[in-house]
Amino acid sequence: MNKKYKIQKSPFVVPTTDGKLIEEHWGRATDGNTDVSIAHMVAPPGWSEPFQTPEFDEYTYIIRGKKQFIIENETLILEMGQSIKIERNTRVQYSNPFTEECEYMSICTPAFSPDSVNRE
Repeated sequence: MNKKYKIQKSPFVVPTTDGKLIEEHWGRATDGNTDVSIAHMVAPPGWSEPFQTPEFDEYTYIIRGKKQFIIENETLILEMGQSIKIERNTRVQYSNPFTEECEYMSICTPAFSPDSVNRE
């Protein structure tokens, strides 16, 4: 019998050099899905990424801690329980300039790929 569901028990852990944990539960690296990617992340205190202009919509939900977003020169801080949608082709920088780690979920449509994130 072919089941109509799949449970993800071993997400793909993306190799990083900045101390950030990225576990892709669904997406290109786990099941070859190009429509959507869903990742669980933990950003350590003091973490930041370069500016980027992704070719995908990105939804972020903050589980705990705080995360800073610079979106086209506007600085926003999201806290636990808040979420945001950033439309594709928007220049953004993600960071955690705070003293505690930030845990969050990220959903990208279409699925995240290193080629479509366009980091500066």
